Amino acid sequence: MSPRGDVGDLGPDDSVLVISVAAELSGLHAQTLRTYDRLGIVTPERTSGGGRRYSLRDVALLREVQRLSQDEGVNLAGIKRIIELTNQVDALQSRVRELVDELAELRAGSARGRAGGELVHVPRSTSVVVWRPRHQREDR
Repeated sequence: MSPRGDVGDLGPDDSVLVISVAAELSGLHAQTLRTYDRLGIVTPERTSGGGRRYSLRDVALLREVQRLSQDEGVNLAGIKRIIELTNQVDALQSRVRELVDELAELRAGSARGRAGGELVHVPRSTSVVVWRPRHQREDR
């Protein structure tokens, strides 16, 4: 949780809402939120005393859970799986962006002649190949 400041400084992941406020904002009963927490569907952060603290992102997720349940007829096990898969996709997309950025940096460094090494095609074989950078090779 971020240090106290202006309410406008709060982000979607700042866990500051008590269960009664989260329940009101999501349109659900507080007992429903406790059930979702127990089932691992929407798990808020906890205070040192064990109280639940919800973020705005949690409230949005609670609303989506309600929509999936009420409008789409998805059971709670299905909703939990949807959330897990959505989180996994988000994590994978984030990792892909990191790798794309890293690849772009490597290509940019290679284009400027600052590559740490060179890529060499090695045909399939059972031979062991020892590679040394050109500046460390012995001239023969």
